[in-house]
Amino acid sequence: MDFSLTNEQLEFQKLAKDFARNEIRPVAHIYDETEEIPWDVIKKAAKLGLTSYRYPTEYGGLGITDPVTSLLMTEEIYWGCAGIGTAINGTGLAATGIMVAGTEEQKKKYIPLFCDQDHPRLGAMGLTEPSAGSDVSSMKTTAVRDGNEYVLNGTKQFITNGGIADVHVIFAQTDKEKGWEGIAAFIIDKDTPGLKMGKKEVKMGVRASHTAQVILEDCRIPLENRLGGEPGDPTHISGLAALKMLEATRPSVGAAALGIARAAYEYALDYARERKQFGKPIIKNQAISFKLADMATEIDASRLLLWRAGWLVQNDQPFKRGEGSMAKLYAGDTAVKTALEAIQIMGGYGYSREYPVEKWLRDAKIYQIWEGTAEIQRLVISRMIEKND
Repeated sequence: MDFSLTNEQLEFQKLAKDFARNEIRPVAHIYDETEEIPWDVIKKAAKLGLTSYRYPTEYGGLGITDPVTSLLMTEEIYWGCAGIGTAINGTGLAATGIMVAGTEEQKKKYIPLFCDQDHPRLGAMGLTEPSAGSDVSSMKTTAVRDGNEYVLNGTKQFITNGGIADVHVIFAQTDKEKGWEGIAAFIIDKDTPGLKMGKKEVKMGVRASHTAQVILEDCRIPLENRLGGEPGDPTHISGLAALKMLEATRPSVGAAALGIARAAYEYALDYARERKQFGKPIIKNQAISFKLADMATEIDASRLLLWRAGWLVQNDQPFKRGEGSMAKLYAGDTAVKTALEAIQIMGGYGYSREYPVEKWLRDAKIYQIWEGTAEIQRLVISRMIEKND
């Protein structure tokens, strides 16, 4: 068991850390207020390969496939700002879906778009619906074959980059009678007639990222845009394979939450060292120092869970006990708790919008909700330990 990082991992960690400190932190409060897409930051990130490092070199990426390196970089970027981090990384869900379930032709066509350092493209994955969140099988969006096309109808809800993405990966029912087996995914290019943006959400946190409805009204796409190809083709991969990616990507979501937790902890620690009451720094008071001790412990525990999950992915080991869900669950809960305690340590200053800790709490809450709520993570874990322990 070796917890040391390689020189390459340390270099990429430093790249992300420097970018977060120099390019993200100085403007985080501006985009939190305006809720605009941070295009300037996205373009700078693309120039450095921060939007494309994880994709294979044959498609224009940097070929950094080590999951732990990705976790390290994600933590640093989201230490800068979770909203801007989501604007930078949100495309990854669509791209990962294509990488996991796409045909070679689909990969060659679309992945290079996400690797373009001069003209970065946005991707969106459409899974959630107004009445179908955790229960994916109850989705109502349909895809009906009509000759050499599919016709999609339905509404997707809470979609990162929804309606503005250059490429949407949309899940739909092709045959309701088949249940899960009737679900497929489809690649929809920007400006395809019948695809449009619905309501843009005004959110509590991660406000620098764009979240909106995606509405599909008789949206026609060619057969070759069915993700994984047509059933019966020799190279066909079920669109459900893209859904399976969610377990593998949960550690990355946890790493984002960890970045928020670390930001709040570091700020509270510095404050406790400097703030004096009754003639001494408040960190000398056990009530404060014990809070910081718990925060530090839970942050380290989150990181170890994340690194273990990353190691399992790197070594093609299955998550037999829901290790991906464990990492995402614990890190998400830690982010919320740490931000709350940071506010408590700072008192009235923590509650003021003049200081960043209240923003970190607003940003942290979503990590108990998206990509599988905390309750769903516990359900996944409980089912896995029932089966395997």
